[in-house]
Amino acid sequence: MPTSSIYLLIGLSLLLAVVLPRALSRVPVSPPMVLVGVGILIGRSPLTSGLDADPVTHRGVIEHVTELTVLLALMGVGLALDRPLTLRDRRSWARWSPAWRLLAVGMPITIGGVALIGWAALGVALPTAVLLGAALAPTDPVLASDVQVEGPRVAVGDEVELGIDGEVDEDDEVRFALTSEAGLNDGLAFPFVHLAILLAGVGSVATWGGYWLGWHLVLQIVLGVAVGVGVGRALAAVAFRSPRPALRLAEQGDPLLVVAALLTSYGLSELVGGYGFLATFTCAMTIRAADRSHGYHEAMHGVVERLERLLTLFVLLALGVAMTHGLLAALDARGIAIGLALVLVVRPVAGLVALRVRPRSLGEPGALTRSEALVTAFFGVRGIGSLYYLAYAAGHADFAQERWMWSVIAFTIAVSVIVHGVGATPAMHWLGHRRGPGPADTDLPADCGPPATGTTGA
Repeated sequence: MPTSSIYLLIGLSLLLAVVLPRALSRVPVSPPMVLVGVGILIGRSPLTSGLDADPVTHRGVIEHVTELTVLLALMGVGLALDRPLTLRDRRSWARWSPAWRLLAVGMPITIGGVALIGWAALGVALPTAVLLGAALAPTDPVLASDVQVEGPRVAVGDEVELGIDGEVDEDDEVRFALTSEAGLNDGLAFPFVHLAILLAGVGSVATWGGYWLGWHLVLQIVLGVAVGVGVGRALAAVAFRSPRPALRLAEQGDPLLVVAALLTSYGLSELVGGYGFLATFTCAMTIRAADRSHGYHEAMHGVVERLERLLTLFVLLALGVAMTHGLLAALDARGIAIGLALVLVVRPVAGLVALRVRPRSLGEPGALTRSEALVTAFFGVRGIGSLYYLAYAAGHADFAQERWMWSVIAFTIAVSVIVHGVGATPAMHWLGHRRGPGPADTDLPADCGPPATGTTGA
């Protein structure tokens, strides 16, 4: 591909990064949909003639670009969440109930469902089926902005700034559930990615099962969280409370601390063997907790949001281009079935099971109405993180059906971008009408208790 064409793609990404959010603010079409479509048009043009879009050949580039994009998104999500999580406060843990349910119940069901469909129903090799489940299970913090919190709230005098249209996004249980889930499940998918790698390249489960449980499923998660909290506390202490004024970056307003926080937390966590994605997210949350009313959080969030937007647009343009140059060449009926089943059946069912089994009563912290649970379960957006997990796993083990997996994941992302992109605005409007000025829902089952006098959402 000529260098001039690469420059053109980058220029288009920059232009669209500025124009799209405003141009599409009142249209039920998401920027990712437009970007993939533009990429397909570019791929059909003479600009990309002779392009080598083989994902196996360019696996390393794909891994690093998508890795950085997800890291930026995780840092932004961590800074955007205002809801406190205090280790010794049971009520704060209860307010995070939707996230814990989606992670502990919904995510394993999704991984198992996709793997079972691929292996038992469609004859896919077990390591490949497990990797598809692990790569496609996490919801994406990059492409789900339409159904997530908008950004950090900061104090303005004695008032708190509100989100778009006067709505406090943080108090919206649906937006909070989807945002917190996307922030945490990217790191928690790694144990199952490693499970697929072990299945593909090592002996029987009996020889490594205990190692996987102890190291990949427990210790690496603990290390990632510990490093994130430690780095976050250290940087927050310097930025907000340093005895030397020159080091109090929050007062100076220099937002580049957020880039240092991202790279330090991720690099240190990976160095000691922890999950860097979890470290980045927990580092951002820890910094956010240092002084929730300070406008410095808004400045830092603005930096990562702009960087994330640029990389996301570039990746989506490149994805659209690659789709016209052979990325979908290996797609077959099995891959189509897996993609459609995940988006339309597996994720919604897994989400509903997680959120509606013994639900919290309305009025309790972290409770969702039936309508809120339906919307939350449905909007499990798939995206750039799935590309990263496949590139990472394929670089650590030999998967015979790798090209087929690239086609399946690209197809699933396209389906998710279209279905969730078209449905986001109508769904949120429908939810707003369901909430109304009074009780949020009157069609709840008897075991959920009576509706509260006020809604649990926004």
